[in-house]
Amino acid sequence: MANLIQHLQHQKAQPSEPAQPVLTPCGSTSQLRHLSRYMVRHLGVLNAACGDLPLSPVQAHALLEIGNQPLTIKELAHKLSIDKSNASRAIKHLADKNLAQSQTHPRDNRCLVVQLTPTGKKLLAKLDTQQNQLFQEILAQLTPAQTLQIEQALMLYNQAIHHAKHQSGCLIRQATVQDDAAIAQVIRDVSAEYGLTADKGYSVADPTLDCLSQIYSQAGANYWVVELDGRVVGGAGIAPLANNAGICELQKMYFMPEVRGRGLAKRMALMALDFAREAGYQKCYLETTASLKEAVKLYEKLGFVHLSAPLGNTGHDACEMPMLLKLDK
Repeated sequence: MANLIQHLQHQKAQPSEPAQPVLTPCGSTSQLRHLSRYMVRHLGVLNAACGDLPLSPVQAHALLEIGNQPLTIKELAHKLSIDKSNASRAIKHLADKNLAQSQTHPRDNRCLVVQLTPTGKKLLAKLDTQQNQLFQEILAQLTPAQTLQIEQALMLYNQAIHHAKHQSGCLIRQATVQDDAAIAQVIRDVSAEYGLTADKGYSVADPTLDCLSQIYSQAGANYWVVELDGRVVGGAGIAPLANNAGICELQKMYFMPEVRGRGLAKRMALMALDFAREAGYQKCYLETTASLKEAVKLYEKLGFVHLSAPLGNTGHDACEMPMLLKLDK
């Protein structure tokens, strides 16, 4: 961020690039890529040095992290999202400048941790002072409400980046008849894990569970599966809600433990809702139960509101929490 301010204050824009990005609130992939490229450039990531300090951007980030606490090379690489060889080179350069040093790990004599030297701590203090001053100059251009808005947006963006990274290797695709047995088993396994037994009126008791591809081949319906290492590990579907024109139902969204916590439920729910809008639905309905706490929390964040009574007759009597979302265009 220090370099962003310095570029804005002291550098003239290249002839082929405008001084500021052209903004149009379209929410497109190309727009976000453009803004991300702009930020990367003006954050100084492409520069050889970090501002007027004798540090490359990677070295500066490493200095900040080991300034917080001593770290192993592996821990530093994880925090900086770089490979171990790059982290090792950064530490070597810091050590050559007498800014960092290695010592035996206090809990493992076979392992080394890196910490700052007194010289490194002094340089880190200069870096913090410089950045704090520059940030104050930037924030002076914004109201407190605008500052909070930017913080919240960046938090969401960083969370999305984190989830996208952890979804690597997961293939999301439309279900086929060959997936019927696998997704039915996922639904049975997850239902059993949460005590959602067939005798209690949950979706695991549906007579169509073993032939979902037929059910979701109807107009206005679709089902998607998540595949990891060639194995189906989750899925979610959209289908029209019987006897309720203009309303669809988010159905059978289940994930095996190995893919939970990666943001896949939100991603697939958003994908299903986009499909519902394109299909012309005005509202999306779902039924869930309080025992699925994570799912309920997600639905609430997506804008679903709780209803006092269920819509229609889905046959899922044990799902005591009906919810509805208005699908804005």
